[in-house]
Amino acid sequence: MTRQVIRVPASIGNLGPGLDTLGLAVALYLRVTVRRRIDDGLGRLLIRFEDDRPRAQDGISRAFKLWPFRIKRPPSLEVDVVSEIPERAGLGSSAAATIAGLRLRELCDGARGTDDILDTACRLEHHPDNAAAAVYGGLTSCAVGETGRVTVARWRWPPAWHLVVATPRNLQLETAASRRALPAAIRLQDAVFNFQRLAQLLHAVQTRDASRMAGAFADRCHQPYREPLVPVLRRALALAHPDVLGVCLSGAGPSVVAIARRNPSGVERALADLYRREGVPCGVRTCKVHKGSTARPTPHAVYRRGTA
Repeated sequence: MTRQVIRVPASIGNLGPGLDTLGLAVALYLRVTVRRRIDDGLGRLLIRFEDDRPRAQDGISRAFKLWPFRIKRPPSLEVDVVSEIPERAGLGSSAAATIAGLRLRELCDGARGTDDILDTACRLEHHPDNAAAAVYGGLTSCAVGETGRVTVARWRWPPAWHLVVATPRNLQLETAASRRALPAAIRLQDAVFNFQRLAQLLHAVQTRDASRMAGAFADRCHQPYREPLVPVLRRALALAHPDVLGVCLSGAGPSVVAIARRNPSGVERALADLYRREGVPCGVRTCKVHKGSTARPTPHAVYRRGTA
């Protein structure tokens, strides 16, 4: 058979005011290589990780098993998985695993439409922002209809704007725990505040006008309530640096992302110094935006059946 490779990017959800709406694909990847296809009719998925990733394995397996098989004797797959995406860090590791599992399922019983992939991923993830960015790449905004169908709009991310991501080393935060910190209702004034900033943010991105980014990442609907769970968040959001367009919590946290219009290495140092002063071990790196869509599995090399 032809060995297949699936590559799914990390993602940043919310981007400040866009709670459960905005997602931005990041060039850190979950890579799955189909090592062998076994025509045993059992439809099993046998996963081997480069390192211990029980949550990613569960996410891939759960998505792979979700759909009923459309053929009577589906093949089984043996796969190798390598991930650059830290788990429970607010960088979309769960969504990436889900998309990978659904793409693997396509290898067993046929291709599905992109809408089916995204809608199914959103049912599993319970929010669309990370899944949409992982499927379509770049910056996306989502609307979920009454039937659960997800509509996605894509926005042109300025190529000169860099992502500087700070991830605390000794802290993982489950999305479910972070969501429990949110209130059941939001004040009208706070909702309007976020609507205004969201419109401002999308306009600045689409026009590539950095001057319009001032205050566009401000949020009153989720970040203030998550502060107790995320060390250094308040000070990071207030980071003053001439090259920083804005700072926001990455998804549910605990990672924080700064948008740098230039000099990302200087922004890296500023973020690293902030966490160092607070005594919080932290990894800081500059990442690119993943712009392409998550394609279906692509041929990598030709192997004979039964060989590894």
